Amino acid sequence: MNLPVEKPRTVVVVAYPGAELLDIACLTTTFDYANRAGRHYQTLVVSPAGQPIGCQSGLTLNAQAPIERLRGPVDTVIIAGGEGAVAAAEDHRLVAHVRRLARETRRVASVCTGAWVLAATGLLDGHRATTHWMFADLLAARYPAVEVDPAPIYIRDGDLTTAAGVTSALDLALAFVEEDLGGEAARHVARGLVTYLQRPGNQAQMSMFLAAPVPDDDLVRDLVTLIRDAPDADLSLSALATRAAVSERHLTRLFVTHLGQTPARYVRTVRLEAAAHLLVSSRLPLAGVAARCGFTSAETLRQAFVDRYGVTPSLYRSSFVTSLGGRLTGGSDQRSVTGSGRRSAERGRSTQRREDDEAETERHVQQHAGLRQ
Repeated sequence: MNLPVEKPRTVVVVAYPGAELLDIACLTTTFDYANRAGRHYQTLVVSPAGQPIGCQSGLTLNAQAPIERLRGPVDTVIIAGGEGAVAAAEDHRLVAHVRRLARETRRVASVCTGAWVLAATGLLDGHRATTHWMFADLLAARYPAVEVDPAPIYIRDGDLTTAAGVTSALDLALAFVEEDLGGEAARHVARGLVTYLQRPGNQAQMSMFLAAPVPDDDLVRDLVTLIRDAPDADLSLSALATRAAVSERHLTRLFVTHLGQTPARYVRTVRLEAAAHLLVSSRLPLAGVAARCGFTSAETLRQAFVDRYGVTPSLYRSSFVTSLGGRLTGGSDQRSVTGSGRRSAERGRSTQRREDDEAETERHVQQHAGLRQ
């Protein structure tokens, strides 16, 4: 008896002038590796009018199809990021075609600044979303109807998923593979890519050890080194001030000037990142992790960890051990979004723009032969 052959899932990656090549490559390569164990995905890179994509790196990528001719249904649509995203979000025809495809798609996602294009469609209005941490404030200011959270690597809100900066596209694609094909398939792909297998969506985008600049002030720099090297030491304000031979008030002023935060806040952040590292790199019990990182008890660590990462230490650890991030979410903190007057006004304007764009798009689509999937 011949068994029916499963039809490959069509994944559409939307690119545009100034797209980030690494965003696109992380997506297409992950799905390609998944196909090495069977024909599971058909990946298409599309662009306005099917034109070659001049990527921000200076390389040119050929599109496989014009977005104008692509017709649904498709399984997944992912908007790539890049420096050209802001201009792409102002391209009403491109935005309208993304909106059209979204109506015929099982799941819609963006990577990095691709959230600009997705936000321009109005699909993110009233939803929680993320983007590259460097541009989160700009996105929130431009699209106030979207609840922008700059911390997680990716957030899933219903059938919409937004991912953070650049290589978070790899995390997103692996999570989709796990959702579609199961954990073992995702692990096989991750091994082939020689990459992290379990990096949950609620993990912070940017480690402070990478993000924080080296302080210019010698005194602050010495204390920062001490705090990072010995998070379990007495790092109270009085102890740090005594070590630096300055008053507590002056030390606080120095930290705020050079690090943008108080000594207590900085110490807390260092200790939490150290705890997060130990949770996934050791088998220490929670009390042991707490002691190593300067917390007075496991419960103190748990409360601080939930406040910072939105999940308990135990759940954070298990997400690295048992799955690829489990439920695609930015954490257990599912904050509700209220319809404030400002957001309502923005949605009203977005609705009018969508109606105008959709009328133009429908006329434009009629001029093109459909590319059936």
